Amino acid sequence: MTMLADQVDVVVGVDTHKHTHTAAVSAATGGVLAERTVGACEQGYEELALWAEGHGSRRAWAIEGTGSFGTGLTRYLGDRGEWVIELDRPWRAHRRHGAKNDGLDAVRAGREALGREKLASPRTRGERAALGVLLVARRSAVKASTDAQRQLQVLVITAPEALASRLRACGGPSS
Repeated sequence: MTMLADQVDVVVGVDTHKHTHTAAVSAATGGVLAERTVGACEQGYEELALWAEGHGSRRAWAIEGTGSFGTGLTRYLGDRGEWVIELDRPWRAHRRHGAKNDGLDAVRAGREALGREKLASPRTRGERAALGVLLVARRSAVKASTDAQRQLQVLVITAPEALASRLRACGGPSS
């Protein structure tokens, strides 16, 4: 199996957040070459892409949270033909005891990608993304329907007796 280090000159590890993304360029050997934080917006994505071009043409991006805070950056890079590798967020215990900052997390992302035998592609496009949207919408609709039914049942139970008896006479689950 070919290792990532044999296929690229650098890996750009990215720690994603709601408002900013921090990236660290690591050589294929794992040595850190540079670090940068940009806004989590198209201008920031462009700034990161141009910055990374200055560190080597054979590169891969190791991004945490490609399905959440890193979705925009992942799409932007994918549209540019960049190689993006999806990483899970690191286990929190590894980031405790003073060893947590965005730059360190970006470096860890790049090094983790270099050390993996199997690399994951982002799951933010196509049928899988469409299915995810449908599942979220369905879950929301089911919850709203259930909440509405409960509220109506409570209203029937707590209504004045003259109204409650008329509503119970209409049938339904509470009669």
